[in-house]
Amino acid sequence: MNSTATFRQGVYQSEFVRKVARWLDAMPHPPLAIEVSPERVAAARWSRTGSLDGFAVEVLPVGAIVPSAVETNIVNIAAVRSAVASAIDRLRGRDEDVAMILPDPVIRVFVQHFEDFPRSPQEAIPMLRWKLKKSVPFEADETLISYMRQSPREDGVDVVTALARLRIIREYESLAEGVGLRPGVVLSSSLAAVSLLDEEKPTLFARVSGSALTTVIVRNGVLCGYRCTELPARGTELTPQMLLEEIFPVAAYYQDTWQEGIHSVRVAGMGSRLPEFVPPLEEEFHCQVTSLLHSAVAEGRIKDDARSLADRELEGLIGWMLQRG
Repeated sequence: MNSTATFRQGVYQSEFVRKVARWLDAMPHPPLAIEVSPERVAAARWSRTGSLDGFAVEVLPVGAIVPSAVETNIVNIAAVRSAVASAIDRLRGRDEDVAMILPDPVIRVFVQHFEDFPRSPQEAIPMLRWKLKKSVPFEADETLISYMRQSPREDGVDVVTALARLRIIREYESLAEGVGLRPGVVLSSSLAAVSLLDEEKPTLFARVSGSALTTVIVRNGVLCGYRCTELPARGTELTPQMLLEEIFPVAAYYQDTWQEGIHSVRVAGMGSRLPEFVPPLEEEFHCQVTSLLHSAVAEGRIKDDARSLADRELEGLIGWMLQRG
């Protein structure tokens, strides 16, 4: 069983865009994208000029998708296939390439430091497989792997590595193939959404999707921290203290390593509950805490034609739109 997708973690506007773009060799940018989450399937199409041509959202039954890096993700196959078919029909998708934006727990991301790191992928990938074999619960021969080099804080080199289980990726690819599409790019939702950050100064990005929390720290074109965890509660049962306890390890690691504090915090996926979480987060980090999408709109990074996506909190699709230019 082979994957037809090019496994990518995303291309970001700003300095990070240029660094990751050098990592990617001629990354395809299909005008059609599907974002899959535990709650819904969303699809969007862009015109040749880069403007939004249309989008569709189909709500999924509870438990239809259970994101995991290891176990079967698509539990209710009929419901998910129907949602994908309906969304793609509304966008007139036929016999073309598509980008697949997947739930964060599917793709494991690591930032590692090396004193010396091979230039050749033929040497680098086996080294990374060996280095991370105890960090992922599946065998090396069933792993899709991609990586990029980035500047470290000290001597040596930092490497951002993304891994996924081939069998899990194929579950999602088969959804696209089932409606006559060709999955050409696979990336995770939160790292697609990083395009929406203004990351010249240290910015912490916290995104909730279903029961997963992804915490990312970006500083001056460098991915300084990444962590995806399972929340102890979801919906109205999630408290600010629970969220802080999950975010804190990444923030503490950054502050200890880089000897500086967080400059701003951007949050996604909290919906109408965000005001409950802003004061405790601001008290903890002593900086402004705002909605990722609201700040991106206010700062002009989301074009008028994409406001409809922002209204539905589809930050993954908007991020992919920005990557396409």
